[in-house]
Amino acid sequence: MVMSFMIIRRSVGFLGVSLPVVLALGIWAFSGCGWIEPSISNYYYTIMGNILVGVLCAVALFLFTYRGFDKWDNISSNIAGLFALGVAFFPMNISKTIDDADIFIKCDQGWRNAVHYTSAGVFLLTLAYISYCRFTKTHHGKKDEMTVKKKKRNVIYRVCAVFIFVSTAMIGVLKIAPGIACAISAFKPVFVLETIALWAFGLSWLTKGEFILSD
Repeated sequence: MVMSFMIIRRSVGFLGVSLPVVLALGIWAFSGCGWIEPSISNYYYTIMGNILVGVLCAVALFLFTYRGFDKWDNISSNIAGLFALGVAFFPMNISKTIDDADIFIKCDQGWRNAVHYTSAGVFLLTLAYISYCRFTKTHHGKKDEMTVKKKKRNVIYRVCAVFIFVSTAMIGVLKIAPGIACAISAFKPVFVLETIALWAFGLSWLTKGEFILSD
């Protein structure tokens, strides 16, 4: 089957934008829990766990099938797809954040937790690289032939990349500074930052698929 690159790009974008919303609304609708989990990864253990894993696998599939201008586009998208699967299949430890919304638990395992957070970090940073460095490329480097809308799209790509990078960095700060994370835990900072990163990722891919600012 031949898949349109535009459809792939838009599909990745829609999945990225919708994931946090679907998880938050789904847990409220299907389990009656009206609160937001501490992080998107926490939803793995809830009634929405299959949705989380399914969406991550779908994103990985689209990333694996995506082909860009050159081998570096393909390598970077494959790396992002691989680490998306790492996030899906190696869930985080939740012994310290377990709540009534969780329908099952796994024994804490340090190596699995490390794989999860490493995969999440590399996944998001690779997406930031793709948005900033790859999406802004032009055919054969012909910058003087860029359309006005292409120039505007490049601005969106770079802004989205910055949001992804900054959000990921701030999540890292919260992980190494638990005192800060505890002080603002009521505001679900990790979930908020992950949502910002995913929305920026989704917007970037929707723009690349010319759902926004199409020529």
